[in-house]
Amino acid sequence: TLATLAALLVAAPTGRGQAFPDTVPEWIQQGPVSWYGPGFHGRRTANGEIFDTHDLTMAHRSLDFGSQVRVTNLDNGRSVVVRVNDRGPYVRGRVADLSHAAARELGFVDDGVVKARIELL
Repeated sequence: TLATLAALLVAAPTGRGQAFPDTVPEWIQQGPVSWYGPGFHGRRTANGEIFDTHDLTMAHRSLDFGSQVRVTNLDNGRSVVVRVNDRGPYVRGRVADLSHAAARELGFVDDGVVKARIELL
């Protein structure tokens, strides 16, 4: 939405007015994300690679494998860039499943689920 894109404007400290972030997302989605790992570590993902819960990866229903996305925890503002390597989530209402490493970076391992913004880079 226009409001979301407007929120991406960042004040530039150079005195030259406003600047755009280094990368403007091509696509944005918001909703609940969860993390997965213990039962899937070492198993094949949908793209054929072996899942490593220590890597910064994500399962998504439709984004292309290999896509780089920024995931931002809307509760605390923390963000991380992950790579899509699997399909899911398979729980209704959730928009993505992250690796344990990504959930740790975002600060929601104990909560299990958090509202997040996903931006295709």
